[in-house]
Formats: sequence, C-alpha cells, structure tokens
Amino acid sequence: MKSPNAIPSVTVKLPQLLRQKAGNLTSVTVSGSTIREIIDALDANYPGLKFNLCYETGKLRPYVNVFLNGENIRYMQDLDTPVHMGATIYILQSVAGGRS
Repeated sequence: MKSPNAIPSVTVKLPQLLRQKAGNLTSVTVSGSTIREIIDALDANYPGLKFNLCYETGKLRPYVNVFLNGENIRYMQDLDTPVHMGATIYILQSVAGGRS
C-alpha cells in the first residue's frame, strides 16, 4: 500500500544539449511533488543542470520548455505544477539560428 504522502518518482527525458551534464543519459528518474522540486532533484543529482533550465531567480528560462505527460507546464501551474507517480517529463530547449 502506497502512502498518500509518498514523494512521486518520475521519468525525465533530457534533450541532447543537457545529456552530457547527466552522464550522457537520455532519461533519468528523480522524485519530487512539483516541477520545481523535480528540477531541484535533477540539480542535486547532476550539479549545474538547473542553471541551464532556470535563471538564478528560479524562473524557467524562456527557451526551455517543460512538458508533463504531453502538456506544456507554462499553460498549467508553471514550476508549481504538481506531478504524480510514474509521470513522464520532457525537457526541450529551443534552438535558434539560421540565416537572416
């Protein structure tokens, strides 16, 4: 029987640009009750990763998109979006460039 207060474990899928900071893993499992806690757990396990995702103020960088089970967290509760056991989180970074 699961405790109702258990901290959920989720799978986080990492983009190519962040994989080198996480031992070249394509996905990792971490625990947290909100997206903010998930990002903090990622940074605890892979120091420096949070800097690529958030400003020093803690706000998500504009070129970083986080999807929880296919939905953009910016249209939910942003970093305070709650997560549930077994959820899948995708982190995507926008890539800009090309010719003008």
